[in-house]
Amino acid sequence: MTDQDETLRVMRTNPLGLWPDSAYDAMVARREFLGRSLILVNAPEMIRHVLITRNDIYRRTSTAIRLLRPLIGRGLLLSESALWQRQRRVIAPTLAPRAIPTLMVPAAAAIDAWCDAQAALPGPIDLLRSLQGLALEIAARSMFSISAVPFAQSVRALIGSATIIGLSKPDYLDMVLPVRVPAPRDLRRWWFQRRWMGLISRMIAAREAAPATGAPRDLFDLLRTASAADGAGGRRQLRDEVATMIIAGHETTALTLFWACVLVADHPQTQARLAAEAATLDLAGDGAVLAAALERLVFTRAVVQEALRLYPPAAMITRRATIADDCAGVDVPKGATVMVAPWVLHRHRSLWHAPERFDPGRFLPGAAPYDRFAYLPFGAGPRVCVGAQFALAESTLALATLMQRFAISRVDSDPVHAVVVLTTHPNRAPLFRLTSR
Repeated sequence: MTDQDETLRVMRTNPLGLWPDSAYDAMVARREFLGRSLILVNAPEMIRHVLITRNDIYRRTSTAIRLLRPLIGRGLLLSESALWQRQRRVIAPTLAPRAIPTLMVPAAAAIDAWCDAQAALPGPIDLLRSLQGLALEIAARSMFSISAVPFAQSVRALIGSATIIGLSKPDYLDMVLPVRVPAPRDLRRWWFQRRWMGLISRMIAAREAAPATGAPRDLFDLLRTASAADGAGGRRQLRDEVATMIIAGHETTALTLFWACVLVADHPQTQARLAAEAATLDLAGDGAVLAAALERLVFTRAVVQEALRLYPPAAMITRRATIADDCAGVDVPKGATVMVAPWVLHRHRSLWHAPERFDPGRFLPGAAPYDRFAYLPFGAGPRVCVGAQFALAESTLALATLMQRFAISRVDSDPVHAVVVLTTHPNRAPLFRLTSR
């Protein structure tokens, strides 16, 4: 097997194996693939250059667009230029820090109901699947003022289907063909997209059937108002934005909570400290009460941040250099793929002490500072995740409530390994026991 064949095999099976152990010491690493340079950057000044200073010349790769478009169409994650600016102006204020207390009220109700449901279940549970349902319900209630329950099974069936998982693993032609040239597997992606966007359209119809109010209630109302002036094109854009928010608003949160549970299940002292911190947590308050509660959950937030360090949902950020560039002293040829890999960056031995160790203390007040560009669970620069603060808040509140209500343990002790299929998934879904406190 040639080096190119091996690289392609790794990229299809688990891209986390793309870089050797030496990359976790180096500030820059290179390899050649399909006649192009593949450059991994770990130096903070290089990351700043790619994601902020010259983000205008480092654009999404054709492969990333090809793999993401069936799920999110031309939503915020893939849009460019004036369309992207308009979309972000609409969405960002609804997920800004000042909006978090309001969003937390429906989120808290969903978390409370979820915990009640878990308490009634006999025996071990598939916690990953259950947390995916919880995160979907939070996203639907908080951002769209509807319950996801009527749609949850269909959403998870499509996102978790073998079809989309297989189509999310690029083959040779997916990588070498420009996105404007159809690849053989794009026909299957198109059929998947028809089913997925049809489901999103049914969710939109359910939301639109709700009684109207005078002022915008949520993200959906703002998106609908912004799209109304654009006619049919705006209607399609509304659908794509809803799809983006549903995917980004629940998949990454569910994975963050899952990996946090894997970690704390193996650390009883951490779990006990979490339970003690959450002992007086009450989800029945208004936004101001919940915001104050979140401020007190200092250790819980640190655990979530450490889970995001060890298992960043977006493990790899890839960009294509549209022109030749000098990236902080490193020559980048035109057409090169430049990679910022939070999975590698967060385990870099020059940027973190004992990086493989689970240590929430890194994120507690008074801890040694880390470089801003050494920790990128939500990206950086203009393309930073617009929902980062909401994701961190809902994950913190959910983990605190889970620890308040239950002691958690794994049914088995077999290792759970990370595998990237668009996001950082486990290679298997271990069963957990939830024991009421």
